[in-house]
Amino acid sequence: MHRVGSVGNNTNSNRLRKEKRLTYVLNDSADTKHCAGINCLALLKSSTYDGFDYLFTGSRDGTLKRWALGENTATCSATFESHVDWVNDTVIAGDSTLVSCSSDTTLKTWNCLSYGTSTRTFRQHSDYVTCLANAEKNANVVASGGLGGEVFVWDIEAAITPVSKSSDVVENDCSNGINGSKNSLQMSSLRTIGSSNGIGTHTTQCHGYVPIAAKGHKESVYALAMNHNGSLLVSGGTEKVVRVWDPRTGSKNMKLRGHTDNIRALLMDSTGRYCLSGSSDSMIRLWDLGQQRCVHSYAVHTDSVWALASTPTFSHVYSGGRDLSLYLTDLSTRESLLLCIKEQPILQLALHDDNIWVATTDSSVSRWPAEGRNPQNVFQRGGSFLAGNLSFSRARVSLEGSTPASAYKEPNFNIPGTPAIVQHEILNNRRHVLTKDAAGSVKLWEITRGVAIEDYGQVSFDEKKEELFEMVIIPAWFTVDTRLGSLSVHLDTPQCFTAEMYSADLNISGKPEDDKEFPSWVLDCILNNRLPPRENAKCSFYLHPCDGSSVQILTQGKLSAPRILRMDKVVNYVIEKLVLDKPIDSVNIDGTYAPGLGGQSQSGSKPWQKLRPSIEILCNNQVLSPDMSLATVRAYIWKKPKDLVLNYRVIQSK
Repeated sequence: MHRVGSVGNNTNSNRLRKEKRLTYVLNDSADTKHCAGINCLALLKSSTYDGFDYLFTGSRDGTLKRWALGENTATCSATFESHVDWVNDTVIAGDSTLVSCSSDTTLKTWNCLSYGTSTRTFRQHSDYVTCLANAEKNANVVASGGLGGEVFVWDIEAAITPVSKSSDVVENDCSNGINGSKNSLQMSSLRTIGSSNGIGTHTTQCHGYVPIAAKGHKESVYALAMNHNGSLLVSGGTEKVVRVWDPRTGSKNMKLRGHTDNIRALLMDSTGRYCLSGSSDSMIRLWDLGQQRCVHSYAVHTDSVWALASTPTFSHVYSGGRDLSLYLTDLSTRESLLLCIKEQPILQLALHDDNIWVATTDSSVSRWPAEGRNPQNVFQRGGSFLAGNLSFSRARVSLEGSTPASAYKEPNFNIPGTPAIVQHEILNNRRHVLTKDAAGSVKLWEITRGVAIEDYGQVSFDEKKEELFEMVIIPAWFTVDTRLGSLSVHLDTPQCFTAEMYSADLNISGKPEDDKEFPSWVLDCILNNRLPPRENAKCSFYLHPCDGSSVQILTQGKLSAPRILRMDKVVNYVIEKLVLDKPIDSVNIDGTYAPGLGGQSQSGSKPWQKLRPSIEILCNNQVLSPDMSLATVRAYIWKKPKDLVLNYRVIQSK
């Protein structure tokens, strides 16, 4: 277990407590692979710590991973877990600080060479945080933008250094009082997350640092870029314009118009003179910020441009996007070359010497030849074309069937991920969830144990769901989603306490047969160990003899019992209450064993010698299975709003 949290009212006020949510994520493999699309990449060159280059990947599975890179190796050396939604972007500030942003509306800082512990959480944004930018020569400056139209400029060193406790802008981000403590779960496949105020004791608020706000965007921000010394910041989004800011003050410098759709990617050269923009209008534009105009436009792609990376001299640009294609373009000669075609849309690029790392909506990351130090070498392979000025020219060429051949067919290295779960169904027993992943593999998960218990392989999901159907009724005590590519299980109060099962039904060894539903791992996540009030889980019913039967029982009138009570317990109750002689073994209607009769009849006669009678329970003239519950009978056999009526009869022995 790695992350845990809850939402709700944790104050000591007398007001009614809000509902809380606990969310945990189930994984079926070692925690060294992503299980959803890779949204962002960051490179840390040759650390003096161990001599490795490191690649950081941020995923839609809510985690970041650090990969130690060899010539043709990549070893996952750490997983950074604290975000509770998609990780959308990440940058490296200075020598050892990793900054990430997420759809959970937060920014987080990490020590690059740590083993995954977040050092700070920033909650300034009001909506998804979509993008980051850093100043390479001004190590402490990082900008963030999001769907709320907000752009903030952070001094990372000042932000993570405590000075007071006067504001809730920044929060400590520890392990939520669970990870690494005596309460840790002993299940390697279980990853727990949550949101807002945590279950643990990490609610200490740090200090009142407030970032600089660059105010002016009225709509969502999707892209940011900054020059090396942090004196210029550019931003773009759904307003279709490139805005230029002074990040030191948050003041607006200029607004650049030309794109006809959302701006999705931005790059700035080291000096801050030139800026590249990629847009959903499929165009790449080169801007001269001194002249405040577009000096070149490149019609290379046939769909949205989502990712840009440039050579160190800003002479060539690598671009990718929704059309699955990765291009290399000479910014001065306009010569362009198709490097490769992926199977999924390209989300981000990271140039690494003579190679380029490519992240897509798939959970794997690939490395392709790029000749980043001398890109002209790639053009010697042939197949280049001259980029047009208008988007329709490139689209028309594609429609005419003259799309250029790609320079490379296969990557020279690949970091594999695991297929994301794309379909799921909670089964009737409210313990099992059937899933199907992107590779077509169907699995069965046991929610109360937190593991996959069956792997059916590539079978029909619908047929397997029908095969596993059980005629039982259990209240809905959890919900599931697969937004992170794996199973996120949500427990909301008070609904999570509405379901009951016997220990025997859960195959829990060492427990009395009639012990009821609360797993020990849930108790580990609840500090006060108190359950909220539950709704009445009883079921009312009448118990009458079948028509024509002369056998009567002592009890008359309406009965009430837990809705999970099985028919075998009703059988025992009937036997106990028979007007005939009573057996030794007897059971009360509430499922607890009644005291034995000591082997003597009420009149003091000799010990009981007769056989225990055989009883059948019926509903609507249908014989009921002994393992059916009252709730199941009411839902599937009785099917009426009024009180359930059960009938009993003695089976004549041969």
